[in-house]
Amino acid sequence: MARLSMNRKHAVVSLSGGMDSSTLLLRALKEYDTVTGISFDYGQKHRVELERAQQLVDYINDNPNRVFNIRKTMEGYSEVNYRQIKLDGLADLLDSALVEGGEDVPEGHYENENMKETVVPNRNKIFASITQAVALSIANRTGETCDIALGIHSGDHHIYPDCRQEFRDADDKAFREGNWDADQVGYFTPYLLGDKFDILKDGEVLVEQLGLSFNEVYKRTNTSYKPYPSGNSDYKSASSVERIEAFIKLGRPDPVQYEDESGEVDYEVAKTAVLKVLNTHETAAIKGRD
Repeated sequence: MARLSMNRKHAVVSLSGGMDSSTLLLRALKEYDTVTGISFDYGQKHRVELERAQQLVDYINDNPNRVFNIRKTMEGYSEVNYRQIKLDGLADLLDSALVEGGEDVPEGHYENENMKETVVPNRNKIFASITQAVALSIANRTGETCDIALGIHSGDHHIYPDCRQEFRDADDKAFREGNWDADQVGYFTPYLLGDKFDILKDGEVLVEQLGLSFNEVYKRTNTSYKPYPSGNSDYKSASSVERIEAFIKLGRPDPVQYEDESGEVDYEVAKTAVLKVLNTHETAAIKGRD
């Protein structure tokens, strides 16, 4: 079993640029003395997420309205030390609908069988190896523990084997077997028992505590696996459906700009389309249980 966080000094956040990891970044800023964010360019079609991650970090670091860190008494949150790791040379070697040159990204609900086409072989293992190396290096340099912050949650889908606990435990065991002093690295997984809605609810609280704007934070995120050349999000891919569902439950409009074949559309158009998808999925699920 992977060791959980014990002494919250330093954190390495795996920052995809999506809604979950961006909220996780805010949570880490509230909880830790220093935060390092790492994103990966692996030739993904939705590379706009990297632009959004950089925009979010810039907004956080340049924010003149920083408030005192809740965990401290005399300091605000620290600046994010941010890096983008280029792995895009792998793109034409990987078989996935999510990378350049792959098949079209399927649309619909995550429970649909064709969503397996969005699996990127061994993606989380590749990312984990790098974040582990960085976290261990920080621990060695500082002489203090360092945690890897992950935005994994109960809604992570079974079609992604490298999101399962069994994978994480096996990966962590290999990390500890292969490195000296690996016991100085732990894990921070605050959303493990929640879902995307719970993550978004936490974000609503965190932006207030950190002196940030909810809309300014979340418009600097991307969840769409099929963004348009403009950078606007689609509302038909499974990742977008799941995101919009969380905003519907929260009762707030999503600040990102949505688009379809006709051009830019209001959030209400995207919301209506997603409600139809969710209703169709629920109806099919009920029939399947009968």
